[in-house]
Amino acid sequence: MDFWIVTNNERVREKYATCHIVFVDGTDRDVMVRLRDLVHAGHILLTHPLTGSLKPGETPFRSVLVTDAPTEKVDTFSLQLIETCRLALDKFRIRYEGLSKSTLDDFREVDLSLIDSAIPRAMADRSRGRFE
Repeated sequence: MDFWIVTNNERVREKYATCHIVFVDGTDRDVMVRLRDLVHAGHILLTHPLTGSLKPGETPFRSVLVTDAPTEKVDTFSLQLIETCRLALDKFRIRYEGLSKSTLDDFREVDLSLIDSAIPRAMADRSRGRFE
């Protein structure tokens, strides 16, 4: 694979166990912070951190693709995007404590389906040299 998956979703980690997974044992905001750190290290976002038709803070699970190999300089577009998304999450902060297991499972499934659809597109973009 030419990308890493940054996620806090156990289902994504299980399904894509053969891929490079950066698992974040924390909240959706913790995923954003880890993404910011990776962008500072030279990785480029391959998918939007707030993908889908979900509003910021509507789901506790977040999975994002980044390039596998860092570049020598920080991608300013990726950095601006991640900071904007992080601020949006802070603005729409929702508490997830007390949600039922079935509700959390539904959120996991939604996140998994979003990353399932993003991976083929990211692979096609990479094969066309879009992120080289």
